[in-house]
Amino acid sequence: MANIIFPNKALTVNPLKVSQSMGASLAFFGINRCLPLEHGAQGCTAFSRVFFTRHFREPIPLQTTAIDHAVTVMGADANIVEALKTISERNQPDLIGLVTTGLSETQGADILGSIREFRAAYPDYAQVAVAPVNTPDTLGCLETGFAAAVEAIIATLVPESRVSARKPQQVNVLLSSMLTPGDVETVAEWVSAFGLQPLLLPDLGDSLDGHIEQLGFSTLTTGGIDRNRIAMMGESVATLVVGSSLNKAADLLKVRTGVPDYRFAGLMGLDACDDFTATLSAISGKQVPRKIVRQRAQLLDAMVDCHLQFGGVQAAVAADPELLGMLVRFFKDLGVDVPTAVSSVRSETLTDLPVDRVVVGDLEDLEQGVRESGADFLVTNSHGAELARQLGIPLLRAGFPLYDRYGGFARRWIGYAGSRQILFDTANLITWQRREITSYRSIYRQDAVPDVNHSQAACMH
Repeated sequence: MANIIFPNKALTVNPLKVSQSMGASLAFFGINRCLPLEHGAQGCTAFSRVFFTRHFREPIPLQTTAIDHAVTVMGADANIVEALKTISERNQPDLIGLVTTGLSETQGADILGSIREFRAAYPDYAQVAVAPVNTPDTLGCLETGFAAAVEAIIATLVPESRVSARKPQQVNVLLSSMLTPGDVETVAEWVSAFGLQPLLLPDLGDSLDGHIEQLGFSTLTTGGIDRNRIAMMGESVATLVVGSSLNKAADLLKVRTGVPDYRFAGLMGLDACDDFTATLSAISGKQVPRKIVRQRAQLLDAMVDCHLQFGGVQAAVAADPELLGMLVRFFKDLGVDVPTAVSSVRSETLTDLPVDRVVVGDLEDLEQGVRESGADFLVTNSHGAELARQLGIPLLRAGFPLYDRYGGFARRWIGYAGSRQILFDTANLITWQRREITSYRSIYRQDAVPDVNHSQAACMH
């Protein structure tokens, strides 16, 4: 059981986490024809849009209620009603994700009351669904905001029913923020390989993998799961939940529909992949496809090929709790020690990690841990690049945001094939760090470049 450490600091230095508001907005990007609406100042939404644009390198549909200091003091509920009316009139979305920010939460916004006022004032827009999410900046992180948005989507769009297994080939899949769009595609291919039809919530793999619009920029999300497909989740034979942060959302879906669920902390590494594969086989009643058997064999072979590189190696990892747990378990399975593990926020899952301690802090705490305990490489987001340069050790970029590498958002971490590639990448980092001994070249060799030190030594003798 890991010991949870809270540094006694008055402020955050070199921040690790991003806000809940960004996490909630990110979840809404996985719904087709959706428009997230952040209730706050223009700067709050501009900050989120910059992060998303740099990470995904895509135009980001995101709106704001644009409250100012006067409205904040006098009351900003009218801004919500006006914003909902304007968006419904101009954009005609299927869903509006109403997300609070630190400013509106401090002001005490009543978003549920504002939605009721909007419905009463503008009944013509009854077909536009609105999913409210309270995401104060003072609490949580991207992971918790994302999970809260998924729960709100289920509460808004999934009706109560008791018709589970009406579609025996249909499977619900709830996906947490630790999965990249590339990972989401991996899950879809994995489930489909067993003849099952996955309903991915949210489907970032379809919406944020790159779209070239025929008519230019779209004011709504493009791709992702449709609203009407979300409403059919009660007809599925099972629900697969990837990420313990989605437990509350999974509980709500199970209460509403009665569909049985299977929960997984992560899908990285041999054991986790085996559990997911066995579950799919049991649900579908089919044997494991040859392609997946082959991928498993390739992962095992890669573990044998690289195992000598991991002896005595230490890693320092910093991420949101769920991603931190998946990475730590993966590295421990490879034989890599993790003396320094830093989480952005506190979570119940941290105590179960196979490490001595977990620090709830920032990248300064990561640096202090490396200087005290040592590390052969770092694992964190792009904000850790400068720290890696200062420490003189390589960085394996993981998490959000990844803004200094093209295609970071599309990288696949999970599944047998994804785990194999990350295993190779880690082994290459370690090999680069250790570097092989330079081959000796005799000073008497005719084509050899003169070695000044050897020549001086020879003259002295």
